[in-house]
Amino acid sequence: MRAVQTTEGGRLLAWRRRQLQRGGQPVDLDWLLDLAGGLAWSDLQKLLVDSERSVALRVPLSQLEAIWQRHLSEQVPLQYLVGLCPWRDLLLEVSAAALIPRQETEQLLDLAISLCGEGAVKRWADLGTGSGAIAVSLSRAYPTAVGHAVDASDAALGLARRNLMRLSPEHICHLHHGQWWDPLKPWWGRFDLVLSNPPYIPNSVIDTLSPTVRDHEPRLALDGGADGLDCIRCIVGSAEDALAPGGWLLLEHHHDQSEAVLQLMRNAGLERLSASADLGGIQRFAIGQRSCQEGLG
Repeated sequence: MRAVQTTEGGRLLAWRRRQLQRGGQPVDLDWLLDLAGGLAWSDLQKLLVDSERSVALRVPLSQLEAIWQRHLSEQVPLQYLVGLCPWRDLLLEVSAAALIPRQETEQLLDLAISLCGEGAVKRWADLGTGSGAIAVSLSRAYPTAVGHAVDASDAALGLARRNLMRLSPEHICHLHHGQWWDPLKPWWGRFDLVLSNPPYIPNSVIDTLSPTVRDHEPRLALDGGADGLDCIRCIVGSAEDALAPGGWLLLEHHHDQSEAVLQLMRNAGLERLSASADLGGIQRFAIGQRSCQEGLG
């Protein structure tokens, strides 16, 4: 998008100070200037040293101010207001149809790729794809593998479809409407790699979340039932049948669910179980593998 407004650096910095006096965090306002306004953080830092520089913006300051004020007054996530979210090496389209992709979930992809390496995956699945962040990344990591992305929301699938078409135009990823494994039964026993970031918040905890999450992100993508494990039970319960021999299942879960999720995997017959921590040192991911040995019965 071409620049529509050229602004003196001093004027922009004064505008920035006025917005922060109204509330909010500097990092969030600078994110807005970058993603919506086209002013990179590095260029903003240069202005702090030389405020006489001029900068080009993609949208007028008045439009950025309107977005910022709505964020403050209604607690709407900036990602939804701008319609974009950086994630890994992607710039995803986002909307209230799906959960905003989190930095923690980036590690789920890193774990999967480190486990499977290159070329070892022929068929993968993303259960609860939402915006399609995981599906896009898997399509790019394994361009010759066949992918399947599942979601119970038609609106989320539309969002995932647009992200796949824009960010991985040569993808081999099929989108399915339904609950978890159900639409994938024709391919059960053939999945080498399955990832999921399912709803895992206990429903009694949802009302305690920040307003930006509680009031604006889809409850369907948050609510994991009384103990937060309802969706995880569904996924793990059929994993032994759905995975290929030697296939991997990787799940993201709540900060206090690691032992419970690993026990569910153990009870389901998965092997080589392990937990992995997020960047904050919290056990956030559970990993399990179907036995490499074919059944004898």
